[in-house]
Amino acid sequence: MYQTIVVEKADGVAKLTLNRPDKLNSFNVEMHQELQSALDDIASDGETRCLLLTGAGRGFCAGQDLGDRAVSSDQAPPDLGMSVEKFYNPMIRRITGLKMPVICALNGVAAGAGASLVMACDIVVAARSSSFILSFAKVGLVPDSGSSWHFARAIGLPRAKAMAMLGTKVKAEQAEQWGIIYQVVDDESLVEESSKMATHLAKQPTEALANIKELVHTSFDYSLNEQLERERKAMQHLGRSHDYREGVASFIEKREPQFRGK
Repeated sequence: MYQTIVVEKADGVAKLTLNRPDKLNSFNVEMHQELQSALDDIASDGETRCLLLTGAGRGFCAGQDLGDRAVSSDQAPPDLGMSVEKFYNPMIRRITGLKMPVICALNGVAAGAGASLVMACDIVVAARSSSFILSFAKVGLVPDSGSSWHFARAIGLPRAKAMAMLGTKVKAEQAEQWGIIYQVVDDESLVEESSKMATHLAKQPTEALANIKELVHTSFDYSLNEQLERERKAMQHLGRSHDYREGVASFIEKREPQFRGK
């Protein structure tokens, strides 16, 4: 069905693999379009309760395929703002807005918009050999696709500015220490550990997880009193859900809960 990505669904998990390994899974127009279509399907299929995102081959994603919009002296300058508006921003909004957990199994390098894509995910499990590079300044650009937002919040202004201006590689273990990612695992354990986590989350109360995602992701936009009120409303809503009743019943009855994500 797709030429640049692979989508596999099983047990409530959709595994989406970026699949241009010869180009380090860098983005071209076709990949953008296929990713948009796949994310729309995953959001609406009524069965998927967790998304697992990874890359084929030796790298996660090298960002934009510069050969797909090459700049030469005899051509008019490209409108990179249009590219961001049409492709990258919708991708980041779609992933951060998905009403389910999104796990990134980070294999190899995540550079430029590839690093932005990782940061849009909710939980990042990284292979020990993986790394981040905010490479935008090396070609005269600024971090896009939410990088300036996510990295500043994850690691603070001094480190975020240094990563963006210097364009130096940050290896997985350093990224874990800085708080960019959740967990580093040995390379040979990445598939097993990330799949195990995705399968676990797909069996959890999905609507509650979606509310957690929303509350935490937007918490910087609100005062404490406003956030307290948002939490109250979420508790009121979730207290009427099937999964809350099931969670309480299973606890009292000392059995495993059977959540429906509703």
